[in-house]
Amino acid sequence: MFVSGFPAGPWGTNCFVVAEAPGSECLIIDPGMDAMARVDEIVADNRLKVAAVVLTHGHLDHTWSVFGVCESAQVPAYIHSDDRVMLADPAVGFLPEMVAAVRSMTGGRFEFAEPDDVEELTDGGRIDILGVSLGVRHTPGHTPGSAVFTHPGGDGMPPLLFSGDLLFAGSIGRTDLPGGDSIAMMRSLSTALTSLTDDTVVLPGHGPQTTMAQERATNPFLTGQASL
Repeated sequence: MFVSGFPAGPWGTNCFVVAEAPGSECLIIDPGMDAMARVDEIVADNRLKVAAVVLTHGHLDHTWSVFGVCESAQVPAYIHSDDRVMLADPAVGFLPEMVAAVRSMTGGRFEFAEPDDVEELTDGGRIDILGVSLGVRHTPGHTPGSAVFTHPGGDGMPPLLFSGDLLFAGSIGRTDLPGGDSIAMMRSLSTALTSLTDDTVVLPGHGPQTTMAQERATNPFLTGQASL
């Protein structure tokens, strides 16, 4: 399996390109601000064909380039129905001061649109392209429609968790933004991660990769030393 990730934009949002191997179809997970040029480079260097964009949630730092990638490649975007509204109106998920900061970044403009083709994710569903199948878990808390994606691994590769803003190395996603819910977050942490083996590699929405063994041993939100 081919996985290439990089932090995009001022928020350092991790964008991932996932494929069976070079020369095959690929998924783009969370193309944030300024992600398109690097995505295009990875796709070209590895002879990939973009098949879909997959979003862990609707916050703008994860969706900034989704319209551009989808329209350029003529592919669908996948997002949970509870966050779909943020594709066209990202201000729904931001505090007023954050909206003002984005307006400043865009020279006073704050206009976004849904891609022409949007598919809605469901809990327990799957996203399938040639050679890659990701499991979907709905994990509300950071946003109402947050989701994580799993891959079982195999052929010497460990299982993978694309955790979005549910789980970070040593921390978890914030719940103080519009639509955030601390009780739902703690429930998602306790239910979505239970079945994952310790060797699962966690590829989060921000920051470095980690493992479930590391997080179970040291993350205060998983050890019970911290709560929301």
